Parts: sequence; C-alpha cells; structure tokens
Amino acid sequence: MKTAAYVGNRTIEVREAERPEPGPGQARVRVSHVGLCGTDLHVFHGDMDARVTIPAILGHEMSGTIDALGPGVTGHAPGDAVTVLPLAWDGTCPACRAGNEHICQHLDFIGVDTPGALQEFWIVDASTLVAIPAGVPGRDAALVEPVAVAVHDVRRGEVAPGDAVVVIGGGPIGSLIATVARHAGARVAVAEIDAGRREAVARLGFETIDPGGGPGDDPGSGPAAWVDRWTGGAGADVVFEVSGSEAGVLTATALAKVRGTVVVVAIHPRPRPVDLHRVFWRELRILGARVYQRTDFETAIGLVADGTVPVDDLVSAVVPIEELGGAFGRLERGEAMKILVSVGEGGVGESPDEGVGR
Repeated sequence: MKTAAYVGNRTIEVREAERPEPGPGQARVRVSHVGLCGTDLHVFHGDMDARVTIPAILGHEMSGTIDALGPGVTGHAPGDAVTVLPLAWDGTCPACRAGNEHICQHLDFIGVDTPGALQEFWIVDASTLVAIPAGVPGRDAALVEPVAVAVHDVRRGEVAPGDAVVVIGGGPIGSLIATVARHAGARVAVAEIDAGRREAVARLGFETIDPGGGPGDDPGSGPAAWVDRWTGGAGADVVFEVSGSEAGVLTATALAKVRGTVVVVAIHPRPRPVDLHRVFWRELRILGARVYQRTDFETAIGLVADGTVPVDDLVSAVVPIEELGGAFGRLERGEAMKILVSVGEGGVGESPDEGVGR
C-alpha cells in the first residue's frame, strides 16, 4: 500500500508499506480522501519537529470505508462509510474526570502525535469511528472534521438567532464558522485582509470587511466603524478570532458589544497584547475553543449531508497522493482554500481542479 510521510526539511516521501492487520478493538479503514489544514502545513514547515515522530504520516481530516475489523469490535461492519474523530484521551487526568476528555491534559491528536490517514489502509481504534450516511461522497465526508471544529466554536460562543457575528479571518475554518453561524440564525460578516479571500467569502453570501480600511487613515473606514454602522452602534454579539494575528486579537475586543463574547479559535504561537481596558469597560467575555466533541461531529455530518456546507465552493482541488508535496506548496503560496488528497482508488475529479482561488 502507499503511504505519504513527512521526513523533515519540507520534504514528503511517498512509500510502499505492508498492509497492516487490525488488532483487538481496532478497525482497518480504506482511506478515500484526506484534507490538508494549517496544522499539517506547520508540520511541513518544520515548526513541529519537536512534537512529531519522523517519518510522520499526517492527516486527520478524512473519509473512508471500513475494510476489516479486529476481534471484539461490534456496531460496525466492513464496507461502512466512516470518518474518524482523531482524539485519544487518557480518561484519568483532571480534565477527563471533569467530562472534558476532548481537551485531555495528555491528549493524543491522531494524525499529528501518532500516524494519520495519509495511507491507503489505516489502523484506528474502533471507538474513534463515526458513521457517514450512505450517499455522501468521500470528497464531501472529508470535510466533516473541519466542519466539526466550526460547530464546536459556534456552540462555544452560544450563537443565537438574530445575533450579529463577526469572524476575523476568511480561510477555510473562518468560512465554515461563518456558515455554521448563519445556519444558527445569525447575520454574519467576515473580516479578511486578503482581497482574493474576501472575494471568495463574498461568493458564499457573507458581508465582508477589509481590516485595512479605506484609502488613507480615515477613522470611519476601519472594522470598528463598519461594525458600529452594521449594528446600529451596539457592536457584535459574538466575535471569532480565527486569523492568528496580533492585529486580529486587538480587533476582536474592539468589535464586541457590551457583554459581548470573543471566541479565540486560532492557535497563537506567542502571547499577544490584549486591550484589557476594553474587556473591563464593556464586561466582555473571552473564551477559548479547541477541537471538538463527538456531538459536534454528528452535527457536522448532518450539515455536510444536507448541503448546508458549500463543498464545491470550499474545495479548490483534489490531487493524488503522489502530488502531496506540490499541494503543500500551493497552500503556502495562498493559491487554494482547501485541498483534498485522494488516497484510495478513484476520487480524483470529484471536485473541479480549481474552485475557490485562494
């Protein structure tokens, strides 16, 4: 079988390996599609060499079918369409004992800390399997994991019908948060500095904000002034910080209404300045939102299956596993929104080669 491994120095190698056998409590999944995300790109850049075990088989956004089951596995059958909830927790730490297993203090993020889905046949614990309804294409099902991220974020922010929601960052996760928030009944605007991504977000039907403002330094043209006009002077009910930038953090607190909520979604690699006077003055609530729970996966599957998620607009390309290195290059150059890797037989061509341009 084919596998694709990061071997360091911004290098991916496609290798042949023996087909593995599932042990007790395990399943062997024939992988169909794998999505590439920002975390995978960080690994490719070498930023996580101290964490991953090289050679590292990446991939945690995936779809596939069960190929074989190990002893003791019930509730599943070969041929079932599935995705994988890529979290393994110890069940013993204080977070787990408090019911927060998804943010276990010793969490194993499968596809980063342990081998992931960029292999034709993948051995996983059967407890991580999540069923996909019949008729959902493998290309679409591979988006369930990032949609589950968005579902968790929106749920964490307690978005309600009629809320004014601003998403800072118009990449794949920002676009999905906007989609899920709109589905929850909110009116949504997306702030994105890149003009190409703003155009892509606008095609999805969202209001867009240019964080750079208008010509010159007109104080009436910035994001805070735009949101002030949009909300009749109130400010946004919920602001999602998805950009990962210092400016994004300061903008988030500037846009929230009195007793509004700021949800920090992006992974910030270093401490950021925060306008604590604004937090105090408006009694803002700042929340973190990390990964997801099984209920978020189940909700995400429904949103993908019923067409709420605009898969055709989000998936820029589907490429064979042999072109994985080039796919990372396209992502780092900002030439694609979401790229999927076709790992199993078929799949290439389920999406146009060019969809969302950035």
